Amino acid sequence: MPAPFSDPIWRKPQPASRFQSLFPGGEKADVVIVGGGIMGLSTALHAARLGMSVQVLEAGEIGQGASGLNGGQVIPGLKYDPEWLLEHFGPERGEALVNFAASTADAVFELIRDEKLAVPFVRNGWIQAAHTEVALKAAANRDRQWRARGADVRLLDAAEIAAMTGAQGYLGGWLDRRAGVIDPLAYTSELARVAAAAGVRIAERQKAVRLTKAAGVWRISTENGPELQAKAVVLATNAYTDGLIPGLAQTIVPLHSFQIATAPLSANLAATILPEGQAVSDSRRILVYYRKSADGRLVLGGRGRMALPTSAGDWAHLERALVRLYPLLSGVAIEKRWFGRVAMTPDHRPHIHEPERGLLAVVGCQGRGVGLMTALGERVAGYLQGGDARQLPFPVSPIRPIPFHAFRQVGVAATIAWYRLLDALER
Repeated sequence: MPAPFSDPIWRKPQPASRFQSLFPGGEKADVVIVGGGIMGLSTALHAARLGMSVQVLEAGEIGQGASGLNGGQVIPGLKYDPEWLLEHFGPERGEALVNFAASTADAVFELIRDEKLAVPFVRNGWIQAAHTEVALKAAANRDRQWRARGADVRLLDAAEIAAMTGAQGYLGGWLDRRAGVIDPLAYTSELARVAAAAGVRIAERQKAVRLTKAAGVWRISTENGPELQAKAVVLATNAYTDGLIPGLAQTIVPLHSFQIATAPLSANLAATILPEGQAVSDSRRILVYYRKSADGRLVLGGRGRMALPTSAGDWAHLERALVRLYPLLSGVAIEKRWFGRVAMTPDHRPHIHEPERGLLAVVGCQGRGVGLMTALGERVAGYLQGGDARQLPFPVSPIRPIPFHAFRQVGVAATIAWYRLLDALER
């Protein structure tokens, strides 16, 4: 779509590489990965470091999907807290999940450090801001569980959250100092660069259109190139999943996440708005999330319309949220507007599927994809190498299409409208 309706602030490092490397016809890769986002590239990099030959196929350009368009918040943990995970998955699997969830932000910042990635970042924490007493009690419960495990977290009272965010309307919140923010497009681009340097072949604008298996070998037909062969295939397309694996696209609900960015803030405004550089997500049913960018803008995002945007007015709800939180920004120009597609699962957990031996699919980032998919890529690479399911933090589950999936987005749109009304009544 033409600007201004898809004009993000994130930028690839220069000079950015173009990737057109394919295995020659007749050669067999150890693994072909479909999807060149964070999940696919993290898996590819770690698989190559384990000695595997790897091909990545990206239907568009690296960073063109949600991996390069998201808000760049690197948040550890899952939507569920430790006690819930232990109760529902048992002591062994639950403990493994808790430990994995605690490590996901570390995986990102350690990769940036160890690989010397050219990625702007600030690691000063993430604030979950509470706008009701119910949300504040939930934050206290979360704080208790993670502090018991030694996490660098703490509750914030009303005065503390006002000072740390500069925003209006919060009763308190929860600070998780394990978190941080990055430039997501720079990160995705740099992941591709170091993966290619490690021997991974990456081909942009190569859409996989068919998978078949014969005599233990997977054959991957592409739209514009040769047929590839591999011992294993990983589908890492998330919200852009199509019919390559039957039924998989019907297990997720794709949604649009919209974002806006102000003009660079003046020194006076910048000193009072997120002065320490934390990321924030609020506790509303239809939450908003925000941060400052490396060039001093305030970036705010939230759920957008289900259809593609058609005018700047489709971001008006975010502009209203911005002024509600920061009335002093009412006269500051909104210079950038963009959107990306994300995927949710009905149980709000990532899903790992293996419908056939040597065919893996991972879907459902639940809004925490930067850390989650970086860390999960390393685990999937280990599983590909040795076949030990204990490498995978989440249990492998069968593909279960959502009933009446064709009507799911209509229901989601109605639910979003209802939740927006409830949120408005709580102000």
